[in-house]
Amino acid sequence: MSNNYKFLNNINFPDDIRKLSQSDIKILADEVRQELIDVVSETGGHLGAGLGVVELTVVLHYIFNTPHDKLIWDVGHQTYPHKILTGRKKQIRTLRKGEGLSGFTKRSESEYDPFGAAHSSTSISSALGIAVANKLSNKSGNVIAVIGDGAISAGMAYEAMNNAGGNKTKMIVVLNDNDMSISKPVGAMRKYLAKILSGKVYFSFRETFKLIISAFSKRFKNQAGKAEDFLRSAVTGGSLFNSMGFYYIGPIDGHDIDSMVSVFNNAKDINYDGPILIHVKTEKGKGYSFAEKSEDKFHGVSKFNIKTGEQEKSKSNTPSYTKVFANSLIKHAEKDSKVVGITAAMPSGTGMDLFGKKFPERMFDVGIAEQHAVTFAAGMATEGYKPYAAIYSTFLQRAYDQVVHDVAIQSLPVRFAIDRAGLVGADGPTHAGSFDITYLSTLPNFVVMAASDEAELVRMINTSIDINDRPSAFRYPRGNGVGVQLPEITEKIQLGKAKTIKEGKKVAILNFGARLQECILASENLKKKGLDISIIDARFAKPLDENLIWQIATEHEVLITIEEGSIGGFGSHVSQFLSEKNLLDSNLKFRSMILPDRFIDHDKPELMYKFANLDSIGIENKILDTLNSKVLIKKSN
Repeated sequence: MSNNYKFLNNINFPDDIRKLSQSDIKILADEVRQELIDVVSETGGHLGAGLGVVELTVVLHYIFNTPHDKLIWDVGHQTYPHKILTGRKKQIRTLRKGEGLSGFTKRSESEYDPFGAAHSSTSISSALGIAVANKLSNKSGNVIAVIGDGAISAGMAYEAMNNAGGNKTKMIVVLNDNDMSISKPVGAMRKYLAKILSGKVYFSFRETFKLIISAFSKRFKNQAGKAEDFLRSAVTGGSLFNSMGFYYIGPIDGHDIDSMVSVFNNAKDINYDGPILIHVKTEKGKGYSFAEKSEDKFHGVSKFNIKTGEQEKSKSNTPSYTKVFANSLIKHAEKDSKVVGITAAMPSGTGMDLFGKKFPERMFDVGIAEQHAVTFAAGMATEGYKPYAAIYSTFLQRAYDQVVHDVAIQSLPVRFAIDRAGLVGADGPTHAGSFDITYLSTLPNFVVMAASDEAELVRMINTSIDINDRPSAFRYPRGNGVGVQLPEITEKIQLGKAKTIKEGKKVAILNFGARLQECILASENLKKKGLDISIIDARFAKPLDENLIWQIATEHEVLITIEEGSIGGFGSHVSQFLSEKNLLDSNLKFRSMILPDRFIDHDKPELMYKFANLDSIGIENKILDTLNSKVLIKKSN
């Protein structure tokens, strides 16, 4: 720790916080905020969300007996202050680094993380599960879920609230309302919360009312409670949360420690048979001027200069894959009025913000609702539109039933732009795009493509425009392209047609996706050892280029497939084809290089691929090992 703090230096666990006075924890909150800014300026990561919940985090640990009381955070990107206060202060500068702290909550990391999270809208469901389990086991203790105003817009949150209210399970849900998820939240829930916030007089009057009645008898309190319910209905125009079985409290100022201490103490002790929802108003980026003024409130940042707010810029001069996708789609939309863009609360992350600026009437941000996004796209496709659903690989998993039932079975031409394919670095296994090749290629009627570079991505977008009889998907990695010239939007690919990169003898590499450059590097190194190999860019996992695969399988001794995905994907489909054609019964040695059958912890992407043996050295060794060569290359540490 770089600063000589008055209190934080001596705070190791929440028990230490509870020894402080209420006035002292205000100072502690200021110190946590300063430490958070210092840490993220060095490590990069999520900043704005954590800044917004500093006071809330301190108060929750001050009032509740964590870890006996279970505190569950939704998504988890706002938990850096929580980690600082729960035994991880000394390791906080290892955040998102190899073998360091995760950027999200993680059960294996701390007993103060009772449920791991990195995807949105899971907190109420998991908290309800814990609360019901405690009840069945006759365990005492509170269960508190903290969920954001963006996350509570997702269907899963409503399902959990409906269940919790119906079961009358005692738990506390904290709605952290900062009017800001990654970008501005959208939808009717946003308008509803804004309506509640417009009646700020309600909270102060309600608290005054409570203080007045506290001196009277229990009988009068019961009558006063009925009057209070009437007041709640009259002022807020009716509470959605109340109608779902939640005792609604709020809105309260999430940066006013005195108010929160009072409210959470009351919520902890209240004799109410059912769930409680406390509506807390916070400001994302609070306490750091550059974050407060930033459009995204410094949601995710690289290393930055604290004094100027200037972030460390990428050293690459090539455009990002995301931007290449967005710009290409814009060009097509200029020519084709049927092209529309859809995103699930990730306009900036998917490039749909650029598309939306150009075509505001044709870009649809549906909120954190991937299931709805997919079926919404399917509905548009039935009317002759060309929907492009731009969704990260890891988030598309949340809508798999809709992909199968609403899109694939009906052969609807929804185009899936799958960003963040493959390993993604510091966000770790929760955000890795490891499974989309497998879970899409197994579906009938699908076209599944993977771009080996940014030029191929443009060609795949161009190709998808004319796929009007079935769904299609093209995947591309996080980060920048390799620096090749981009083709015109008229340049397309024949469906199922692979591309020969170089011809050699004895060994053929059949690459699918962005490992192509590593394949080329491996081939150059092997050529120095007298081994000239063939490289083919498969482009398609479905449909396969069966003619070319047949050709290379019969002309080479070794055939190796390479992909940035799990078992069951591209290599499995190639193996199935070879088996059906009896080519595996010949002298062909077939190997499939895939991601290992485990979740890979966060690290630099190049180190993650090295661990997965999908770097050039791993590819070389696989080839030499398959050839039964004794000359294997040692990996440097």
